Parts: sequence; C-alpha cells; structure tokens
Amino acid sequence: MAHYQFLDERGEPDMQVHELTNEEDARRITEFYLSASSFDDQRHTPGELEHFRNAPLLSLTQRNHRHWFIENDAGDIIAVTSCKENEHQSGGFLWDYLAVHREYRRHGFAKILFQALETFSREAGGRYILTYTCDLPEYLPIQKMFRANGFELIGTYPNYYYEGEARLAFYKTLL
Repeated sequence: MAHYQFLDERGEPDMQVHELTNEEDARRITEFYLSASSFDDQRHTPGELEHFRNAPLLSLTQRNHRHWFIENDAGDIIAVTSCKENEHQSGGFLWDYLAVHREYRRHGFAKILFQALETFSREAGGRYILTYTCDLPEYLPIQKMFRANGFELIGTYPNYYYEGEARLAFYKTLL
C-alpha cells in the first residue's frame, strides 16, 4: 500500500496517509463517506451520493485521480480526501471531497491530507487546484481551511445544491 509518512514538530513519525490502491479500501472509503460520522450536512445531493458510491473505485483506473485516507489505531478510516485532474488534462486539479470523522476533528488530519494532495498535484505537473464548498454555516471551517492554505474565493453559484444553497469556488495557483 502506498503511503506518506508525516513528522511531528520534533521530527518524529506522526501518522501515515495511505493512498488508495485496492478495491477493498475503495469500498471502505465509500462506507466512510456514507456514514453519519463523515459530514455534518447529511442532505447529500443525488450526484454526491453517486460520487461517494463510485468515485473511490473509479479512481483506481483513472489517470491522475487519487484518494488518500487516514486510519485510527483500530484500522478504521477516520479521514479521506480526493482529487483528480480536470477533464482537459491540462494540469488543473479538482480537490473533491474532504471528510474527517466527527470524533477526530481539530487534530490536523485535514491539513495532513491536504499536504498529500498538494504534493501529488505538484509532482503530477499541476498548475492549480480548484475546489468548492457550500455557503451554509456548517461549511465555515472548510472555508477557513481553504483560505489558510492559500486558496482564494473566485466565484459563487447561487442555488447550486438546493434552493438557497450556493456553491463557493476556491482556487490556488501551484506555479
């Protein structure tokens, strides 16, 4: 299994971020995405549900489409993120979903997963990362994380998810 080892502030091994490499882990990621512990907003759109059910497995066969995850000591998935190159294969990457188990938030797992994603995007020749989120209050923490990691808000799509729920687009240059 491919993985990234991160060090704590003392230079000691801290945690492993695993890159998805097999069907069993793809099914485990799907289960985590669909669990009540992954997202605060459980009103998933039909497209989100389709994504959660299919994208992990599809990423095993698609060029520059990756998922990374972190497990707890018991081997349970507690955090997942993913990205894929844009449909034009021109060096733009779309940061898809980021989910951290409710009981494991505020411990830096999201930041570590983003580091793996950004490293991959740069090594794959990425020019930028585009991501998005909803404008509901539940999504304020991820908006804060985007800004803290150099993303800028570049657009708003009104009523994108459901009536009254806008999509906010964020962008980061990698060059």
